[in-house]
Amino acid sequence: MGAEVLAVDGTKIHANASERATCDYERLAREVLADADAIDAEEDERFGTERGDELPEPLGTREGRAQWLADAKRRLEQRRVQEARPIPASRPARLREAKRRLDEEHRVEIRANAEYEAYRARGVDKTGRKFGRPPKPFEPPATPAGKINTTDPDSRNVKTLRGWVQGYNAQAVTTERQIVIAAELTNSSADFGQLGPLVDAARRELRAAGIEQPPNVVLADAGYWHQVQMQALAADGLTVLIPPDAKKRQGSRPGWTGGLYAFMRRALATPAGAALYRRRSSMIEPVFADTKFNRKIDRFLRRGRAACRSEWRLINATHNLRKLHRHHLTAAVAA
Repeated sequence: MGAEVLAVDGTKIHANASERATCDYERLAREVLADADAIDAEEDERFGTERGDELPEPLGTREGRAQWLADAKRRLEQRRVQEARPIPASRPARLREAKRRLDEEHRVEIRANAEYEAYRARGVDKTGRKFGRPPKPFEPPATPAGKINTTDPDSRNVKTLRGWVQGYNAQAVTTERQIVIAAELTNSSADFGQLGPLVDAARRELRAAGIEQPPNVVLADAGYWHQVQMQALAADGLTVLIPPDAKKRQGSRPGWTGGLYAFMRRALATPAGAALYRRRSSMIEPVFADTKFNRKIDRFLRRGRAACRSEWRLINATHNLRKLHRHHLTAAVAA
């Protein structure tokens, strides 16, 4: 199969959502309240003088309540084993879910800052070293300050070479023959932190496919530079080639001198290192080009990170099947 050398890279793909659907908490709250008013008006018309909170018929008896609780428990257990909460189909439900997420982020921010201030108030850190001047007290905003997309709350505004899009960062690991070994999806523009998990996923997939020869070399661009993960992979016997400096940067990053930075620059400057790293772009970039430009797959059809990750993996599985099909056709013609 030829999986001794692996290439890692990512590409941005539009979500099934428009950036115009991204709104702040104030607008979100107004829409939720307007939706609640509409529901109240509709219920007033339906129920008339009834309160509208009477117990449904199954809950009017002890046996009915017991059965309802058992069914509710079963539904909760099924939901717990799901990988992620699906995005609601109706707009009112998506609005409530978006508001819930912003409220939760707000609570987490307040709690984290309170714990940090309490930590600094003790006067010493965990090593016993005294702190300097205490930080300025955190004054939390009255309402959440973030924004969220009401069509696909999992998607984010991610940066591309041509600007920003509402979407995801689709990651892949390929072989020298442009076979996709592993595929993952994040909603962060940066590739930082993805190297280790992607290589681990690729090794799991290779073992599951019965490939006994583990990969020897991993190639990635400067965005994947993560010293801890690179050293962990090297400790497992992998040769990792990642330039510490991006192509668009003039010179090296401030402070990125000596140690692993200098070693990697020397390795990539050698004829063998340079030749090996040049193979990276031809291993993985044509896969993304074929997917987005030849197959016209540049936008997800589903919503939510879990659903889009499944879709991304299906896209790459069909890429591999198409390459296998072409290989068999070529072999048949040659015979």
